[in-house]
Amino acid sequence: MATIDLPFAKMHGCANDYVVVDAVRHQIADAAALARSVCDRRLGVGSDGLLLALPSESAALRMRMYNPDGSEAEMCGNGLRCLVLFAASRGLVDGAEDLQIETGAGVLRASILASDGRTATIRVAMGAPRLERAEIPMVGGRGRVIDEVLDAGEHRLAITAVSMGNPHAVVFVDDVDAVPLDVLGPAFECHPVFPQRTNVEFVQVLARDALRQRTWERGVGETLACGTGACAVAVAAHLGGHAERDVLVHLRGGDLNVRWDEREGVLMTGPAVDVFDGTWPSDQE
Repeated sequence: MATIDLPFAKMHGCANDYVVVDAVRHQIADAAALARSVCDRRLGVGSDGLLLALPSESAALRMRMYNPDGSEAEMCGNGLRCLVLFAASRGLVDGAEDLQIETGAGVLRASILASDGRTATIRVAMGAPRLERAEIPMVGGRGRVIDEVLDAGEHRLAITAVSMGNPHAVVFVDDVDAVPLDVLGPAFECHPVFPQRTNVEFVQVLARDALRQRTWERGVGETLACGTGACAVAVAAHLGGHAERDVLVHLRGGDLNVRWDEREGVLMTGPAVDVFDGTWPSDQE
């Protein structure tokens, strides 16, 4: 198998960074192996994940997202905004005023609200949150999981579970900066009640329309932002009576506006930035 120089773009959404590859024009034989090599921050390009733009039979494109450990995530909100900017700026789609993208969470609608070609503000209709225990998924009985106490060794947390196509355990705290995320994150990511593991969000309520969030991302570790996590946090905050349906979520890498509309589902609006282009020596084709 010949080695080629595989073109890629380095992009980020609220400092959640990705290597994005046009898999419409380039065939990727082993995406998991490519993710492990290219995402490595010392030996590779370095990123929170690998995004592939693929052909779709039901939408303009299909997105697949791989974590740095090679595992595949069902959905990635910040990544989806980056993929939309990538597709529009590289001619993979005709316009992006109302673009449909196939994901592991279904076909989602995205719109570029403003763009200069390198940076953009993009709104994504993320769909309805999934709140039933089996939909997260979590083992156990039926119903919603709101402020349920879980133990992991010597650690105890009250979680609210939300799926935005991928699982999230949301924990409300008084001070997110004081949370020992490197300890609690992995302990609850791999809790046996989550058969597919989970993302873990710690949230501080600033006001009825403002939240602060830190995320331990499944298969990644702490990231500076998480789009699906911000959506899950907004839903959990409203379910728990902490916030209204329209909130500004402050992440370490930037801000996202999230609105949980009863008819339209969860709407997430935030930035995408095209950082640089490069090539990666690959035997993928």
